[in-house]
Amino acid sequence: MRLATWNVNSIRSRVDRVLAFLERTGTDVLALQETKCKDEQFPREGFEAAGYQVATFGLSQWNGVAIASRVGLDDVARGFPGQPAFGAAPVVEARAIGATCGGMRVWSLYVPNGRALDNPHYAYKLEWLARLRDQSAGWLAQGTGNPDAQIALVGDWNVAPEDSDVWDMAVFDGQTHVTAPERAAFAAFAQAGYVEVTRQHIPQDRAYTYWDYQQLRFPKNEGMRIDFAYASAALASRTTGVVIDRNERKGKGASDHVPVILDLAD
Repeated sequence: MRLATWNVNSIRSRVDRVLAFLERTGTDVLALQETKCKDEQFPREGFEAAGYQVATFGLSQWNGVAIASRVGLDDVARGFPGQPAFGAAPVVEARAIGATCGGMRVWSLYVPNGRALDNPHYAYKLEWLARLRDQSAGWLAQGTGNPDAQIALVGDWNVAPEDSDVWDMAVFDGQTHVTAPERAAFAAFAQAGYVEVTRQHIPQDRAYTYWDYQQLRFPKNEGMRIDFAYASAALASRTTGVVIDRNERKGKGASDHVPVILDLAD
């Protein structure tokens, strides 16, 4: 089985590119982030014509997550229990969707950005990660969450866990994504029993998944590694390879993120 995650930065702008990616790579399950549309606006017809079922969680032109699967799509959950809200009139944002696909529980996650260290969004980000960590630890401990549990937490984590995950730490001094609290919140998932399989298979430096559109960041390879896949131990043991599809950042109409692809043994 092949599982991929991709912050697509507007599915309506890039649906043709996403469908071509699915055909080219033979991906069975695709977790999407930053779809930027309401549920009724999602261009599901192309996915369905290609043999994929689609589950979406979108409330507005911001955020938005989805899962497309050709191996089944059951028990869809829009948001996770205890997910914190944000805003003047607090809303549980469209940042998490879960579904069971081919016996694997997949969560597509778009972690809050944080914006700035003195911004309320930063505290929200840390709370969001802590609540998700608590819930995901429980998933390993209950019901189907046994030693054979097949759980994948994939998406745009908006955290660069190591200094080598950004092109220049000096540029990020005093900024989000690299602070000790954010990195500790990310590491807490490993402490809960999950394995971050992308670094396990691609340990080298400068293996970026995101490049800003500004200042020729991509041609200069001034990127960030912020898209990851935490897997339950049983699913991690099935992971035979990981690819960061850097080519998807090239050409007209590219997202600022690229797909991260996991190959799983049957």
